[in-house]
Amino acid sequence: MSHERTRRQAVPLAAPVALDAYFHEARSKLLDVAAILDRIGRGTEATVAQDDPRLVKIRQALEVLADLSGGRAERIQKIFSLDYDPNWERPQPR
Repeated sequence: MSHERTRRQAVPLAAPVALDAYFHEARSKLLDVAAILDRIGRGTEATVAQDDPRLVKIRQALEVLADLSGGRAERIQKIFSLDYDPNWERPQPR
């Protein structure tokens, strides 16, 4: 049997089915993010935090969410990922 026959292609859900299945979960997570950003905004030194690299990354991720071109999960993962370090397995000097 060839690889072509044994490999199964994942068929994406129809958009209305996916929306039915995931709407409440997405709504909940977006409300969580909004609440977190509100807490940061109400905190003391909120203007200082606006330039924090972590908050900058969150804003970048939100921009990606608004982009309809696809591949959002991968692009957001890259925002929060470290660049590849070819020496990651080498012991660090003490």
